Amino acid sequence: MAIHKTAIVDKSAKLAKDLEVGPYTVIGPEVEIDSGTWVGSHVVIKGPTKIGKNNKIYQFASVGEDPQDKKYKGERSSLVIGDNNSIRECVTIHRGTAQDNNITTIGSHNLFMAYSHIAHDCIVGNHCVFANSSAVAGHVRVDDHVIMSGLSGIHQFVHLGKHSFISNCSIINKDVPPFVMVTGGANPTACGLNLEGLKRHGYTPDDVLWLRRAYKVIYRQGLRAEQAIEVLKQMEADNKYVKVFTEFLLSSKRGIIR
Repeated sequence: MAIHKTAIVDKSAKLAKDLEVGPYTVIGPEVEIDSGTWVGSHVVIKGPTKIGKNNKIYQFASVGEDPQDKKYKGERSSLVIGDNNSIRECVTIHRGTAQDNNITTIGSHNLFMAYSHIAHDCIVGNHCVFANSSAVAGHVRVDDHVIMSGLSGIHQFVHLGKHSFISNCSIINKDVPPFVMVTGGANPTACGLNLEGLKRHGYTPDDVLWLRRAYKVIYRQGLRAEQAIEVLKQMEADNKYVKVFTEFLLSSKRGIIR
């Protein structure tokens, strides 16, 4: 274990033997960090927080701090982070609140670029990218392989479906279906499928064809959500990914971006 002499580590923190901790970093009580993780200088990690293997946490990041929620009264809550995440400079990730499940959950293989923010009670999947100064409000669910461009923001309780793409400076206040790209700043609209993302992750031309058809059902035929769901159900037997659209629409509580 290589802990710089100027770092402050609480005696109750549970750190793997091969952990590296940079100068002037503060690690508080009830923090657990697994093997292979590197913590740079001037990082603050507050518990209860559990961090997995092979993460990199860069300077001035704040991980596991109290939630920025006026209803928070000091209740015990936690943060759990998976493996192989990169948490860059000045990133902020907060613990959960009693108004939800008292926990914020981060998956694995995510990239949090400088100044990005994950608020209380969020559930973030795997292989996501949060570009510089993107911000996610409380109680948001982010599925796998989501990309948020710089300066974009997500309203509380929104759900971002897998492989969705949020363009720069977009303000999202409704759910974004899987595979869909959104643009438009303060008045965001769906602008097609995330074709490049689908290609990179091995979706076949036939998969893309059926997803195009599903997209048109949702966005090009003037159907209400419940009408689109009925049409999509008839298409599910032809391609398994169409069902992903159907299940997302059925589960949406905020309504979807139009």
